Amino acid sequence: MNRRWIRRRLPVLIAMFFIILYVDFQLRASSLPKISVDHPPDTRRASPLHPAGSDSKDAQSPARNSSGDVGVHPASDGAHVAKQKLKLEDIFIAVKTTGRFHGTRLALLLETWISRTKEHTFVFTDTEDEDFSSEGCNVVVTDCQSDHSQQALSCKMSAEYNGFLASDKRWFCHVDDDNYVNPEALLSLLSAFPQDGDIYVGKPSLDKPITAHELLEGNATREVRFWFATGGAGFCLSRRLAEKMAPWASGSRFEQTSAKIRLPDDCTVGFIVEKRLGISMVHSSLFHSHLENLLLISQRSIPQQVTLSYGMFENKMNSIEVKGSFTKEEDPSRFKTVHCMLYPFTSWCP
Repeated sequence: MNRRWIRRRLPVLIAMFFIILYVDFQLRASSLPKISVDHPPDTRRASPLHPAGSDSKDAQSPARNSSGDVGVHPASDGAHVAKQKLKLEDIFIAVKTTGRFHGTRLALLLETWISRTKEHTFVFTDTEDEDFSSEGCNVVVTDCQSDHSQQALSCKMSAEYNGFLASDKRWFCHVDDDNYVNPEALLSLLSAFPQDGDIYVGKPSLDKPITAHELLEGNATREVRFWFATGGAGFCLSRRLAEKMAPWASGSRFEQTSAKIRLPDDCTVGFIVEKRLGISMVHSSLFHSHLENLLLISQRSIPQQVTLSYGMFENKMNSIEVKGSFTKEEDPSRFKTVHCMLYPFTSWCP
């Protein structure tokens, strides 16, 4: 009888055993603390802030200021974002020219890129020209000589610099009258830098620092070496850095500093920035002068280039190779062809 009772009760006992285990497990699970993930960790990799086309030497430059600290940080609020956003109107573009090039070089620039940046582009020249002034151009007639001497060049750069300081612009950019400026590429480049940093960006014409002899008191000299951005390709200075240059550049001081090292305007800028202020130039491959082989610039990369140029180099016409509706005879500089490639709806583009 005992065996029969056990056989009849055993399934019931086994079922009750499993029920007790299940209830105990549920009670234990419900007593554990709950974990909630409100903000999953950001696993995205930070991407370098160097513009397309810059070389590896300078890849980190836009993301760092002169002290080496990372200069681009997430904004804490909407107001900060609005304050830091750079616009084309914030850039003071200075074009250096002379009277004999008004009807050729300058006219070409006015027809192409200056037509899109007229309000904040300032032409510094040595000759009155009512034709350009009547077109609404910002023409600054200096008292500088019309030749290409060290004194004349430094005189015009001094006028450009002082004109920028008197403005409310956030960046100063210098170009020559044989440069094509791509406004969107320029804005993209400068936007990548910390807007409150000490920035001097351009392209050197030499593969090593220039050597100069600074004139000291008593006719003594001191050898100095520094990098400088060639004015023939263009360069830019942030307002903070430009203001720090004032003891050696404001008023007539720029010309005085140029005389001390007996070098022209672009070299003087590099001397002040690197030797007087101890701030390194940022080298960029996006600026171009007629002193380099412009055939090496590919057509595909043109929209990323900040400046282009043209001119005679080694007794040959030196300009970029770009296909378009204008022949080389019609457009030897290739500026019109580039402009129509970037802005195809321009009224005079084929």
